[in-house]
Amino acid sequence: MRSPASYRPEPGSIPTLPGVYRFRDPKGRVIYVGKAKSLRPRLSSYFQDVGNLHPRTATMVTTAASVEWTTVKTEVEALQLEYSWIKEFDPRFNVKYRDDKSYPWLAVTVGEEFPRVMVGRGAKRKGTRYFGPYGHAWAIRETVDLLLRVFPMRSCSNGVFKRSSQIGRPCLLGYIDKCAAPCVGNVSAAEHREIVDDFCDFMGGQTTAFVRRVEKEMYAASDALDFEKAARLRDDLGALHKALEKQAVVLGDGTDADVIAFAEDPLEVAVQIFYVRGGRIRGQRGWVADRVDEGGTDKLVDDFLLQLYAGATADEIPREILVPALPPDAATYETLLSDLRGSKVAIRVPQRGDKRALQETVAQNASQALVLHKTKRASDLTTRNRALEEIQESLGLDEVPLRIECYDISHLQGSEIVASMVVFEDGLARKGEYRRFVIRGQDGSDDVKAMHEVITRRFRRLLDEQATSTEKLTDNGPMLVDPETGRPRKFAYAPGLVVVDGGAPQVAAAQRALSELGIVDIPVCGLAKRLEEVWLPEQEDPVILARSSEGLYLLQRIRDEAHRFAITHHRSRRSKSMVESVLDDVPGLGEVRRKTLLKHFGSLKKLREAEVDAIAQVPGIGPRTASSIKDAVDRASRKTGVSVNTATGEIEEG
Repeated sequence: MRSPASYRPEPGSIPTLPGVYRFRDPKGRVIYVGKAKSLRPRLSSYFQDVGNLHPRTATMVTTAASVEWTTVKTEVEALQLEYSWIKEFDPRFNVKYRDDKSYPWLAVTVGEEFPRVMVGRGAKRKGTRYFGPYGHAWAIRETVDLLLRVFPMRSCSNGVFKRSSQIGRPCLLGYIDKCAAPCVGNVSAAEHREIVDDFCDFMGGQTTAFVRRVEKEMYAASDALDFEKAARLRDDLGALHKALEKQAVVLGDGTDADVIAFAEDPLEVAVQIFYVRGGRIRGQRGWVADRVDEGGTDKLVDDFLLQLYAGATADEIPREILVPALPPDAATYETLLSDLRGSKVAIRVPQRGDKRALQETVAQNASQALVLHKTKRASDLTTRNRALEEIQESLGLDEVPLRIECYDISHLQGSEIVASMVVFEDGLARKGEYRRFVIRGQDGSDDVKAMHEVITRRFRRLLDEQATSTEKLTDNGPMLVDPETGRPRKFAYAPGLVVVDGGAPQVAAAQRALSELGIVDIPVCGLAKRLEEVWLPEQEDPVILARSSEGLYLLQRIRDEAHRFAITHHRSRRSKSMVESVLDDVPGLGEVRRKTLLKHFGSLKKLREAEVDAIAQVPGIGPRTASSIKDAVDRASRKTGVSVNTATGEIEEG
């Protein structure tokens, strides 16, 4: 491991001008490219104590052997140069957004004498105008097939076009009026170009003018008693409307915008973008990338905008870009994009209305994409095996931990303390073996004592069941069962690794509980949320796993599942206890009817909002009891002044 001090520039040698810098490894390869408004403070930040840096940044500066920089005049020039260098060197430590699949484009080869419309994938080419990308190739093919009735431009391959020219007879599309047949001279190159321009304008969002023009021609033909032409125009009009229906209107003001949203966790980030032109969604695209630093959403926006728009053509840049958070250099990006587009470009965060609602839809798509990506990743056998092997190697375990148990504590200001136990075998969740614990012997919010109690209870049960179980041979191998009932003893199996949600104190408590029970062969570790550090018993420093490590990804997924399971249990108990405490003084309202009320309304908030008539409709609750319940709930609200949303855990005003 190389010390950054070995190649740190001399004090005062770094300029304070805007610029772009490059870190190189010992072989001279560029491993990171960055930009800065002022190079000196930015570069100096990399040469502080390595222990204070983000793990990935620390890895980068200890991998590098040199740093160099180039000054420029403006931040816009720095942005352009950064993009150029990232494209040229493909640095390993820069975030890379890669398509989770190859999205289809609608392409028009405007650079040819007789332009052709086609649906394709892959990199863009010069001399071709692109629309999209679209989610499904079949959807855009259907749209093109409809529009060829109205805009009969060429859609055949070069081979078909040349063959038709040689034999003097058009292909089938020419005979069914879905091509103007320029191959046999039915239209000139200039006339065919007009058709192509109309098609491109329509796909670019200028739809109203074409619809009105076709309507006008249809009515004129009808007035002239040319009913055959009027019928054909009527069919063309229907094709236009059907094509427009495939792209629903989402913004009534004819907005041209790219709507961007993210879904992120400490290890990965998914981004989705909707292309809105003329108020309609014209395409969609998505990526999933590894997180490279601890920057917030604004930093993610900054990285994404750089890769998405730098080098884009004018017609690919919209008037408006809607993002979840403004990048640090929003004004610089607006200047750069406005120069590329040739007119004003605004980067905004939508606050309300249709645009805000649309961005929430995009964010939902990003969340679904991230979940799908994680599901695919978790289901891969090779990946799971590699994750377990990485955990074994990193933690120094004697065996691969085929069974991992994770524990988490949940409470609200010391009330309703609960714990969860989740089980993963071979890297997959075994939900049938999840367990919940209610911590009854404690007051306050001491997570360490609660962790000690739950580990003690779980492994005392393990020792008891192992002592009283018998072994039975089954098709799946030997199984420990209850000698009296023959039922499997699931608590009798020892895990290969115990994971606790927390740092050194929680790990020490878990290890102490095992030691007090005489168990010395079950390894323990803790996963701290802040920096995703892995803590081991009696070790002063944590184990740092690489951010791209499959082992860290698996530990994080197990920890998050334990947290989710604990929170669900805690909210359920809290909701029940709050309703019961409020309704304790209502005459004639016993436990059964309290449970019925909770089941019917779901939370205290909804019960508070309900009118007396609605409460009286609950089975077993009459008008008089309903009135007493309403009075009790109202008194509790006035007394506390605040309430808790039992669905989200948020403190709300009363």
